[in-house]
Amino acid sequence: MIYLLLFWEFFKVGLLAIGGGLVTVPFLFELSDKYAWFSHQELADMIAISESTPGPLGVNMATYAGFNTAGILGGVIATIGLTTPSVIVIVWITGILSRFKENPYLQSGFYAIRPAVVALILGASLQLFRLAVVDVLSAVLCAVFFAAIHFIKIHPIVYILLGMAAGIVLKL
Repeated sequence: MIYLLLFWEFFKVGLLAIGGGLVTVPFLFELSDKYAWFSHQELADMIAISESTPGPLGVNMATYAGFNTAGILGGVIATIGLTTPSVIVIVWITGILSRFKENPYLQSGFYAIRPAVVALILGASLQLFRLAVVDVLSAVLCAVFFAAIHFIKIHPIVYILLGMAAGIVLKL
């Protein structure tokens, strides 16, 4: 029964989280509140792990959450649940979109979806900010990394590794 529930819940996330991995975060907070699969703190750790490993964020988080809940099979089923709607929609849309790409209603719909996706990402970012910035040191680190990311253009993995090193050095 847990496998069916994992598939269904992550299928809904995959169906409704339009815009990429970070858009799945509000849905995962909801799952955390609804089921005892993982805590908010574990979710923050999941996001950190997913951001620092190869692959799409949402898929990594679904795999981790499913594995955390029901082992290897749970991870596989949650991942399949999350990705199934995308596969269905992509196959369906590719057949239709080419015929209607100049349609003004479709263009207007896409125009309105973009700000909604940005709002979802900002909302998820605020929730993550509340979990990650818990004291003065974490606030300073957040500000320093935010400024560095904005002004110093280097590969994101460098910032992840620097953050890990800073955490080890400053917390020992």
